[in-house]
Amino acid sequence: MSLSPAPLILWEGPVLLVHSQQELKRCSMAHNCLQCIKYLMFVFNLLFWLGGCGILGVGIWLAVTQGNFATLSSSFPSLSAANLLIVTGTFVMIIGFVGCIGAIKENKCLLLSFFIMLLIIFLLELTVVILFFVYTDKIDKYAQRDLKKGLHLYGTNGNIGLTNAWSIIQTDFRCCGVSNYTDWFEVYNTTRVPDSCCLEFSENCGLHSPGTWWKAPCYETVKIWLQENLLAVGIFGLCTAMVQILGLTFAMTMYCQVVKADTYCA
Repeated sequence: MSLSPAPLILWEGPVLLVHSQQELKRCSMAHNCLQCIKYLMFVFNLLFWLGGCGILGVGIWLAVTQGNFATLSSSFPSLSAANLLIVTGTFVMIIGFVGCIGAIKENKCLLLSFFIMLLIIFLLELTVVILFFVYTDKIDKYAQRDLKKGLHLYGTNGNIGLTNAWSIIQTDFRCCGVSNYTDWFEVYNTTRVPDSCCLEFSENCGLHSPGTWWKAPCYETVKIWLQENLLAVGIFGLCTAMVQILGLTFAMTMYCQVVKADTYCA
């Protein structure tokens, strides 16, 4: 007499039911978690994108109203404050846009693209900071040499940005020249300095005696100012790094949640 398979059939129903309920519970949890991260990441990237718009707007405003403001390098004439802000703002806007669309569409490809772009920028920044501290002395020597070459462009046609930048630096920091006020003697081929070097500004005051000029070297003065404000610079750099790490965390977490939701709810 053969055994009946009926007991197996009777138990198969409840087992499948319990398994199905567990799958539904996992699917529901994954979906809820995904929705939470989705809106958090969207808001984060929206703020990121708006920040990029602001940076781009300031860069365009500087380019239109101030020319190539803060162009001090003769080797890199396009390396101005306006151009740096425009490039930075554009990159931030693009990355923020990709993050927003990737979050709202729950698109794995866009989320991964956002993560990779942000990771590359973060690693580049980290590399630049490390190289800066390793080669500080060489960078100092190169920067001073390049700035002295740039002095020869002061007041010439097409270099309004460099002229304005030097005038503002020398007036605000009460300094003259790169390493000494005599740097200007080589520029003018005579004993004179720009009027922005004068203790009391007046027309052609740069033709007067050295006793009426600022004596402090601009390079060292600005360097000391940066060192005195190192805490503020460090806080800014740390906040920037934290924002980027937060963006990377959001992107990878949401990517994993999308993959999990697809697995459980397929």
